[in-house]
Amino acid sequence: MESFLFQATIYLGAAVIAVPLAARLGLGSVLGYLLAGVVIGPLTGLVGSETQDLQHFAEFGVVMMLFLIGLELDPKTLWQMRTRLLGMGGVQVTLTAMVLMAAAYLMDETWQTSIAVGLILSLSSTAIVLQSLSEKGLIQTAGGRNVFSVLLTQDIAVIPMLAFLPLLAVSSTVTLAPDGSVKRAIDATDAGHHGLSIVEGLPAWGVTLVTFGAVGVIVLAGVYLTRPVFRYIHHAKLREMYTALALLMVVSIAVLMNLVGLSPALGTFLAGVVLANSEFRHELESDLEPFKGLLLGLFFITVGAGFNFTAFFREPLDILGLTLLLIVVKGGILYALARIWKLAPRDRWLFTLGLSQAGEFGFVLISFSLATGVLTEALGQRLLLIIALSMLITPLLFILYEFRIKHLKSPETDTASDEINETGTVIIAGIGRFGQIVNRLIQSAGFSTVVLDSNLETVQTMRKFGFKGFFGDPARPDLLKAAGIDNAKVMVIAVDGRDKATKLVAYVRKVRPDIHIVARARDRGHVYELYAAGANDIVREVFDSSLRAGRYALENLGLSEYEAAVAETQFYQHDRAAMKELAQLWKPGISQDQNEDYIAKAKELNSDLELSLTSKDEAKKALENRPFSGGRRRKDSALNPEE
Repeated sequence: MESFLFQATIYLGAAVIAVPLAARLGLGSVLGYLLAGVVIGPLTGLVGSETQDLQHFAEFGVVMMLFLIGLELDPKTLWQMRTRLLGMGGVQVTLTAMVLMAAAYLMDETWQTSIAVGLILSLSSTAIVLQSLSEKGLIQTAGGRNVFSVLLTQDIAVIPMLAFLPLLAVSSTVTLAPDGSVKRAIDATDAGHHGLSIVEGLPAWGVTLVTFGAVGVIVLAGVYLTRPVFRYIHHAKLREMYTALALLMVVSIAVLMNLVGLSPALGTFLAGVVLANSEFRHELESDLEPFKGLLLGLFFITVGAGFNFTAFFREPLDILGLTLLLIVVKGGILYALARIWKLAPRDRWLFTLGLSQAGEFGFVLISFSLATGVLTEALGQRLLLIIALSMLITPLLFILYEFRIKHLKSPETDTASDEINETGTVIIAGIGRFGQIVNRLIQSAGFSTVVLDSNLETVQTMRKFGFKGFFGDPARPDLLKAAGIDNAKVMVIAVDGRDKATKLVAYVRKVRPDIHIVARARDRGHVYELYAAGANDIVREVFDSSLRAGRYALENLGLSEYEAAVAETQFYQHDRAAMKELAQLWKPGISQDQNEDYIAKAKELNSDLELSLTSKDEAKKALENRPFSGGRRRKDSALNPEE
């Protein structure tokens, strides 16, 4: 107990001193953590088994990070990424492994060992790269999304690599059981590290069945079990129970993945994707975020502290040369792929420099390869040094990226800061063609606005014309809070993506029941979804312009301007009333053409419209009661989709 407390004091003290200093110098928190580990390792002697044990614990930071990333991606978004996952990511892993395998073979390694080296070094550091991207506000850029896609592909690729590596064994540590299953001799240390396994000794079909069963359990539990469990926890009315439940979910999924021999990070990522559409998503994010940051920092410190300087100084030039060769080779392949996929120069350099290191999963694969006899002890130690040194160099590569970008752009196109330093009466989420007009109108009337948009190029274009905006995902709770969601009077939601807009309306309504929400709808169905989510005013994006176009057509068909305006006004008021009636019959998950009650009511309302248009007196009365000014305020109804 005393030893654990002493280590905790040393690591936390180093982090408190080094990280703020590195951040103040513009080096980033990741480099601060790594340097803190490099310093305290030799000074305190906290290396070897102590650091490795703590590193296994700190790896939960990587697990939590993948879970939180999964919460940001619903299954539909993940499916849309399939081209980058299978295309760019798959080609990167395959091509890099082949080139590095050839390089190892030219250095007189056996073909089995060369394949293992290529596979191990083809991976990049998920923890360091994603933390650096998030810290620098680059994860939502086109380059950041491509980097994430490749990292996700690499994490998935770890599974077949773990299955394939034992087949490359050059010693007698791997044998075949009579039933055809693969068995390996594991020493006491390795057995203690891997712990229990429910697939050890099973035939191939049994391992496959158990693996798919574990994945199915995670998906089904996420869909059917989380809601009743959260309700049960809610009745306790204890805030800490939500945190305990969030931690229980992550830890239990990690344990299940370990039992079946899969990556815990991949399992928790899958669970996050399943829960991305859940109403508990923001609760889980807020509960786990502090733990993720602290454990990731601890993981980076252990990487630095675990660097073996004694082994490094025995052949420093060889290790440094091989590390730089690895970065150059991987960087060259990544740059070529970025050119093939036609990434912009800014994104191309982020993609190249961000992924050119080796990754933390390489530690796992090396340990596994040593246990199965694929690698010799000397080669394994050398690879560990190369991976650790490349991870230490990674923050410097991000600094090099920022330096390179300054020479790729003109001074007036500085990227918008992700740090929001002002609040406004109105928050506008999305600044496309629709949001720009809303923003200009509100500002021209003398009211302050805060504009959020996840498209970096759009924000930069705004700045050229003198309109300030902030780059970032408007759906992020921390950005909304920084923008002043707690005190704003109006929230205008004009983000691209039907589901994203609906989810944002629901979240804003949850955290601010009293705020007035104006939302843009894509069509009638989207109007009903936004209405159910809690929007006050709903504006169909083409409705008002369609009315004007119809009025112009009537004027050119022989009607006077007055008669055309009467027809437009009556149609507008009838459509408004009809939408309110049809909203009561709309059913989530059922298309309108399959809803019999909805169809019958729509037909009835259309007949009423034809009858009402024959009454000129009624039309004149409608025109007289309409404030025909182009800007209509409606306080008499919660559902106002008429524009």
